[in-house]
Parts: sequence; C-alpha cells; structure tokens
Amino acid sequence: MSVYILIGALIILICLGLNKVSNKVGLPTLLLFIFLGMLFGSDGIFKIPFEDYVIAEKICSTALIFIMFYGGFGTNWNKAKPVAVKSILLSSLGVILTSLIVGIFCYYVLKFGFLESMLMGAVISSTDAASVFSILRYKKLNLKYNTASLLEIESGSNDPCSNILTIIILSFMNIQSSDTNILYLIFSQVVYGIILGVIIALIAGYILSKFKTSTNGFDSIFVFSIALLSYSSAMLIGGNGYLSTYITGIILGNKPINNKKSLVNFFDGITGLMQILIFFLLGLLSFPSQLPSIFIPALAISLFLTFIARPISIFAILTPFKCSIKQQLLVSWAGLRGAASIVFAIMATVSPAYTKNDIFHIVFFIVLFSISIQGSLIPYMAKKLDMIDNESDVMKTFSDYSEEMPVEFIKLLIGKNHPWINKKIKDIELLPNVLTALIIRDGKQIIPKGDTLILENDIAVLSGPSLDEEPTGHLTEIKIEKDSECIGKNLSQIKFSQDKLVILIKRNGEAIIPSGKTIIEQDDVLIINQL
Repeated sequence: MSVYILIGALIILICLGLNKVSNKVGLPTLLLFIFLGMLFGSDGIFKIPFEDYVIAEKICSTALIFIMFYGGFGTNWNKAKPVAVKSILLSSLGVILTSLIVGIFCYYVLKFGFLESMLMGAVISSTDAASVFSILRYKKLNLKYNTASLLEIESGSNDPCSNILTIIILSFMNIQSSDTNILYLIFSQVVYGIILGVIIALIAGYILSKFKTSTNGFDSIFVFSIALLSYSSAMLIGGNGYLSTYITGIILGNKPINNKKSLVNFFDGITGLMQILIFFLLGLLSFPSQLPSIFIPALAISLFLTFIARPISIFAILTPFKCSIKQQLLVSWAGLRGAASIVFAIMATVSPAYTKNDIFHIVFFIVLFSISIQGSLIPYMAKKLDMIDNESDVMKTFSDYSEEMPVEFIKLLIGKNHPWINKKIKDIELLPNVLTALIIRDGKQIIPKGDTLILENDIAVLSGPSLDEEPTGHLTEIKIEKDSECIGKNLSQIKFSQDKLVILIKRNGEAIIPSGKTIIEQDDVLIINQL
C-alpha cells in the first residue's frame, strides 16, 4: 500500500513540475500529463499493467464532477449574461448538431455502423471547460465581443448534453429503449437535473451566508460536499448529475458568500488535480502500439470535427445573432476536446453495447490532436483574427475577480444621549471621506440610506480609506462601461437593491467617498458593500 501511495505522490509532483515546463516550452500541460501516463503504461518504460476500464470509469466520472462544478463556480454571471442565450444554444443545440454531423460522417464515409456512428458523435460532441478556462486564465487572453464569457459558458455547460446523448444511444444499442422510455429519459435527465441543482444551490447559499464557520477551510469542505451531493442526488432520482452540479456551481459561484476568492482558488486546485488524474489515466489505459490501427479513421474524424462539423454548428447558431465572422471562426477553433470526451469514451467501453471499432483509442487520438494542435494555437488564432482586446481584462469573466480598494471599518455604538439619536443619515455631518456603511439594530444588519433614522443602541459601522494593503469586509465592484445608463447621473438617481451601498468610487487611480450628489462617470469603479 505504501508503495502505491509513494508512486501516486511522485506522479503528482512530476505533473506539477511538468506544469512549469509547459509554460516555458509552450506545450499544453494536459498533453504532458497524457504522455506521462503513456510512459508509465503497459507500452511505456515502467510498464504498469492497468486495463481496468470499470475502475477507471468510476474514478474519471467522479473527477468530472469537480471539473463541471468549477465550470459553473468560476464563471462571472454578470459578464456572461449578455451572451447567455448564445452560449446555452451552443451547449445544447450546438452539441446535438455537432454530434449528428460527425455521426453522419462516420456512417457514410468511414462506414461505421449507424448507432456506433451516432455514439462516436455523441462522445466527442462537447468541448472541455477545464482546458478553455486554463488557456483563457493563464494566457490572460483578453477577447473582443465578450467571447471569453461565451466560451466559458458554452464549454462549462455542454458536457451534460453530450452525456445525455451518450446515455440515450447506449440505451438503444443495449436494446433497452422504447419511444416512451427515451422521452422520459430526456425529461428526467434535464428537468430533475435542473431542479436539484437549483434547490441544492439555494440551500447551500443560504447556509453559507447565515452561518459563519469557526474553523478556517471549513467552508471549502462544505462546498466540496455540496458538489458531490448535487451530483449524487440528481443521479439517484434519474436526473443528470453533471447538469445538476454545473447549475449548483454557477449559482453558488455568483452569490455574495464569504471567502469567495479562497473557494475559487481551492476548486482551481481540485480541478487541476482532477485533470491530472483523468489525463494520466487516459495515458495509462492507452496502448500506443494500437494507434496505427486506428490512425486513419481517428485522423479523419479529428480533421472533420475541427474544420467542418464544429464550424457548421457554430455558424448555424451564431450567424442569426449577427456575430462577426472572425468571432465565429475563433469560437469554432476553441472547441477543445478533453476530459468529458475521455470519460464518455470509457463509459462506452464498459457498456455491454457492442462496438466494432476501438472507440477509446479513437477518442484518445482525437483528444491528443485537439489539445496539441488547437490548444496550442488558440492565442495565435486570436491574434491573427484580430480578436485581442487590449482594453478588457479576461480575469473579470471569472467569479473570483476583484478590484477591491483598501477600506477601514469602524464600529460605533449609539449609546444613551448620543447626538445622532433620532437623526437621519443625511443630516449627520461626518469627517471628509467617511461614510456610514452599515447599521446593526437588534442583531439585524441594515444597509443605510439617506433617510435611515439612527436609533438608540444602534451600532453604526463607518468606513473610510485605509492605509492597509489588504481590504477588510465583503466588497464587490462594478465598472461603469461606456454604454452604461448610469453615466452622467447622480448616485441618488441610480437604483440599487436594499442590501447594497456604494461606499467608494475608484476614478483615475483616486479613491472617492461618494454622496448622493456624486456624478457617475465612464470607467468609474463602484466599490459596493453587499450583505
């Protein structure tokens, strides 16, 4: 047992080292993980015999839970909303179109069996969220027309559709289906998955906002468990676990919960470990000696998928939205195949359904092709297509992005005979650059407005600029873009929800403590205190 643990630890350390190497030589990290698995595998130098697809399927399916969860949790919904409709169409109708087109190609050109052709299309129809996130985040690829958010939502949400297609086709191949069963299967997978994801996210969000943990890191363990709960509960009632997990992630990731940045960093690490696991297992399971036998069909599918099937699906969906041709070409090129395709290929391999062709090694080749060619060239293609936006920041598309200003909070008890008693906030004269940020009354928190009355025994929380480098309190920020309706208006004219208050404005590198008469300008960054 100790030997296996030692080997596992060494493999993880080597993979972490390869991550540093990949940044220097320019090779995608995931590709190096696959090669490392091949090195340890039956055809490699260390010749570790591992052919248990059943165990691999269970491990990889579990790993995919956290990749799916992080796909939602790390996405900034405010930035994604303008492209949400397009992204959802790409992740549903786009997946179906890609699957169908590839299936037709396999059937008519490669002469696969009909159901096996459809299975091949379904398995490789989704794009890899972790790979796309990795390239956008670590290459800091700032893209025009909100393309980064479009890719994030699409890649993060399209795995469930591919999973459902794979399950449906396998059920046909196993002769376990009828028209009624298939219709109910689709209904249960989608509806139950969505309902469970929303319910669990709302409950978890309420707990995180109302109950503060006394132990550091406890909230990370809690959210970790929620990801597992969302998947397993949906699966138990016939829903799609990955869809449920993704929805739970995107709702929780966009709630104003404490320690958001640390939670995203935690799941970023977990997702990285899961990627290592999946891609290493892919290499370990593979037999490179078998690649020559599937080379021609695998290469044909890879080229057809990259240059025909994916572009047709993208252009069919995005053209009605009047998206530019350059944007559509980049979105087409960024359709990387990865972890989900691997998991679904293993699922097809362990299924009782008979397949004439070696689907696993075909998908193995397709993933190698996609990551090595497409993944490496995404930054180059973005530059060639003039899709780089030097005025935007791709990091804002992730939910852990913050541009918080240093703010100091002071707690002031309104005792008996205090001069503020029964006065409105707007009638209280404070020192320059000081603002009443919060009122605590009978244990309840109140975001103060100009007409809020101060009562005896209230606790007033005052805020002002701090000399400390680290901010205190739970702050969020909104940048005023050039097309914002807020430009030129007084702060008092802008309607915010009752749990929000603008406590600071960052303008041209300066910190401004606002009043109701402060006029909002383009490129202002509003620092908001939010319950």
